[in-house]
Amino acid sequence: MMKAKIIDKEGKHGKEIELPEIFSGKIREDIAQKLFEIEKKIQPYGPNIMAGKLHSASGKIRRRRHAWKSSYGRGISRVPRKIFWRRGTQFYWQGSTVVSTVGGRAGHPPKIEKFLKKKKINKKEKLLGIQSAISSTANINYLEKRYSSLDKVDINLPLIIEGNVLKLKTKEFLELIKKVLKTEDIQNVGIKKKQKRAGKGKLRGRKYKVSAGLLLIVGREEDKKINGIDVIKADKLEMSDLYPLGRLTIYTENSIKDLEKLWNKEKK
Repeated sequence: MMKAKIIDKEGKHGKEIELPEIFSGKIREDIAQKLFEIEKKIQPYGPNIMAGKLHSASGKIRRRRHAWKSSYGRGISRVPRKIFWRRGTQFYWQGSTVVSTVGGRAGHPPKIEKFLKKKKINKKEKLLGIQSAISSTANINYLEKRYSSLDKVDINLPLIIEGNVLKLKTKEFLELIKKVLKTEDIQNVGIKKKQKRAGKGKLRGRKYKVSAGLLLIVGREEDKKINGIDVIKADKLEMSDLYPLGRLTIYTENSIKDLEKLWNKEKK
């Protein structure tokens, strides 16, 4: 069993606890990525079911020669047409409804049914993916790989704090994080950064990009709000919170107990 020391208000390592099995599993990046893709939430999108069909064009033209209102013998394509005006047997009409015409329906638009299908994953694979993600937060190699500014820093992972640390004010809490990480550059590592995206993405609804920053996992009965830091309860933890592997994560003592209960329950 892995062991870890709990950090107190002063930033010192106090008592030692045994970590649950979920922290000591083999890290499978492929399974973690598979679980991340399956848990992705994509907003369904598609055209209006009546798009391109809101005008009366179908059935207006006869498909017979020498008939009034016929398209045959006029050197025009055989598509549905909507009439703008007519002068006796002379018509001014334009193609509509079909895919090749202006204002016509889309050829193969996205189908809503596609987004409503639930992807599946084996139970053992799901457990292995969750275990890989949490184990990576206790692995210095994955942390250094994800955060280049923390390269060659001696940190005892996983980072676990006492419950009373949550009572600290934001400024005091951030000072504690600096002590623990042994760095003054907390802004580039622990705090989420929001900046304008370069390129055309600004025109396509994704003007800003936000870095992940630090993740604080608290117990079910605990709560904390800090600007620039993601705080989530242990029972609400998802793969998207930890992926890519090696996210800088701080656990409370109670969250470790909750994770152990949830893990034992899922394994049954």
